[in-house]
Amino acid sequence: MKVRQNLYIDRELSDALEALATGPGANKSRLVNGAIAAWLARRGTQEVDDLFKHRLDRMSREQALIRRDIEVLLESLALFVRYQLMVTAPLPDNDTAAIALGHQRFDQFIGQLGRQLASGKRTLGSEPDGEAGS
Repeated sequence: MKVRQNLYIDRELSDALEALATGPGANKSRLVNGAIAAWLARRGTQEVDDLFKHRLDRMSREQALIRRDIEVLLESLALFVRYQLMVTAPLPDNDTAAIALGHQRFDQFIGQLGRQLASGKRTLGSEPDGEAGS
């Protein structure tokens, strides 16, 4: 159902509408109807964009903090590894007991890491076992 509207528009817009309506298959009602529908659709989209803009800004700030934390963590790990490798003497090739102990300790480390990640417990920010309240 179509509804008749009486509208007042600026002379420049009226002249432009008249020029567009002279094309084949075009009429003023169809052009104005399409323009209003497009404008209303953009307005609705803009409202949604405004709602999400604040969330996206917050998420961007949080992501920047996470990136900074990861960079600090990686730099800390790299410095620790470099220090450890510099102060630890290499094992002799024929010291099979020490090499076996190294492999065993590494396997224990990987196992503990897996258990810790699976349980959700974290080492940083928590007190060592048995020292709570000291």
